[in-house]
Amino acid sequence: MTDMRNAARHRSAPDSAAATVWLGWVVFVGIMMFVAGTINIIQGLVALFDDDFYRTAAAGLAVNASYTAWGITLLVLGVALVVGAYGVLTGYRWGRTVGVVVAAINALVNLAFAAAYPGWTILAVTLDVISIYALIVHGGAARVLRTHRR
Repeated sequence: MTDMRNAARHRSAPDSAAATVWLGWVVFVGIMMFVAGTINIIQGLVALFDDDFYRTAAAGLAVNASYTAWGITLLVLGVALVVGAYGVLTGYRWGRTVGVVVAAINALVNLAFAAAYPGWTILAVTLDVISIYALIVHGGAARVLRTHRR
């Protein structure tokens, strides 16, 4: 009888390493960061190899830069988003930090790139804002994804 009471007490006690309801949200954001990073990489490669793909000339963008510069910027941000997604999905705090910083920069870069590809800009900025919110408010829930602590 006392064993059952002790077991019930241990189950109801809050455990800092237990999964919360927000863990699914954080995992979703990690996956979305990976997808956004992959799309950024593809978009960067397109900007590097096919300037005629976009709706406007590089001179018509908010920031006067060549599509080569945009391509390199999008490639770097895409790789950073993928690395941040790995950090988030494995439960490391540095992943949250990288995710928030890179998502904020990515949102600004995509806003400057809006004239070239408005559909992607709306999607990318929306994903970035949702990612920033989830990582700041609920990102700590991902700690349980780490199998070992350092």
